[in-house]
Amino acid sequence: MIAPLIDPFQRAVNYLRVSVTDRCDFRCVYCMAENMTFLPKKELLTLEELDRMCSTFVRLGVKKLRITGGEPLVRRDIMTFFQAMGRHLESGALDELTLTTNGSQLERFADQLYACGVRRVNISLDTIDEAKFAEITRWGRLPQVMRGIDAAQKAGLRVKINAVALKGFNEDEQIAITQWCASRDMDLTWIEVMPMGDLGEENRLDQYWPLKDLRARYADAYTLTDLAERTGGPARYVRLEETGQKIGFITPLTHNFCESCNRVRLTCTGQLFMCLGQEDMADLREPLRASDEGEGKLEEAIRAAIRLKPKGHDFDYSRQQVDGQMSRHMSHTGG
Repeated sequence: MIAPLIDPFQRAVNYLRVSVTDRCDFRCVYCMAENMTFLPKKELLTLEELDRMCSTFVRLGVKKLRITGGEPLVRRDIMTFFQAMGRHLESGALDELTLTTNGSQLERFADQLYACGVRRVNISLDTIDEAKFAEITRWGRLPQVMRGIDAAQKAGLRVKINAVALKGFNEDEQIAITQWCASRDMDLTWIEVMPMGDLGEENRLDQYWPLKDLRARYADAYTLTDLAERTGGPARYVRLEETGQKIGFITPLTHNFCESCNRVRLTCTGQLFMCLGQEDMADLREPLRASDEGEGKLEEAIRAAIRLKPKGHDFDYSRQQVDGQMSRHMSHTGG
């Protein structure tokens, strides 16, 4: 038996989020600057190295693997990586292989993803108004994403919509987005905007819409029932009794969810972040590349990193300044 990954606070780490690229075909205003400087491609792990890295985590007990970016589906030949990870589903070593995407490339790849064993996708979508979508993504086009959602559902993928709650932007769409998701049998999760990366002229405090306000609006329109279920993620769920919908709330600022954290995040350059809201990280690229025979050095480095996993993060807007802001962009770590 291989010893599982247990952090200093006795939390089993069995969920790995992997950013396979920092590049994206959108420039969402809360995620990255419009004129981003991306990493040199030579710094990125190759797809073969990502396979070795993820396979080592699976051998150490990771049961859920979520592929993120940037936009993961813009990486060249990314389907070969999904195919490689599919073998862990077939062996039973991995319970779930999934991804978070902006939906722009799903029309091309939905069938291939299903064939690789992917059964669920999270699609980031903050508005269903075409003009507002173009505004917030800068480069995105809503009809392309809608075709991607059609393709995903046709392929048999279960779709969940992730919407970032943005004050003054999508407040007036809360019920409309909810009804639209209900009409397509899609779950919906709202996320508080997180203080990550220098966005130039964008102001975090202007964007911040606490989810307690959003929940109160739901309570005015629906009968809410709190759900005890957990999906291995940070969301807390309610059911809207009138529609039967499940609505999630991810609240890193107004409700710290760290006590049950079971995940770590691997960047496309091989950095392991033990907490989304902390700067501490471990470099796994060097031990990976030093492990010519077997993965002993890599396994040792992973275990050493997990022993440094902090108890929690420190996002705070309460003093009207962005305390706890991370200097790296969300696209670097993977959301």
